[in-house]
Amino acid sequence: MKQWLFGIVLVASSSASAGCSFALRSPEMYRDDTAALLATREEQIRACYDAELARNPSAEGKVTVTFLVLEDSGRLTDLVVDEAGTTASKEVSKCVVDSIDGLVLTPADENKGKGKFVWEFTPRSPKA
Repeated sequence: MKQWLFGIVLVASSSASAGCSFALRSPEMYRDDTAALLATREEQIRACYDAELARNPSAEGKVTVTFLVLEDSGRLTDLVVDEAGTTASKEVSKCVVDSIDGLVLTPADENKGKGKFVWEFTPRSPKA
């Protein structure tokens, strides 16, 4: 399973709560921190694809998900499968979204983030 983080776009926010702990990440740090957060669900996402392989041994494809990272909580929200960038089955796509739903980037950032992440699934090569 290959993973690509296409990008995180920071959306400036003028509000900050007093007494709360927030980070101010560079775009690169935001991208890297979000990729690390998504990687924590790699096992669940691999299980999504493995279940598909059990039904269809030649299954392969991509799942592209767009999302927002809320500035007040760091919570990933508005998780949407980008149909134009997705070639995997609807079952795999839904499972991927369900796997990352509820993730929280900590500490939250002062800026809202807008991201797109792609998972590419290909059957594993048989071991020699």
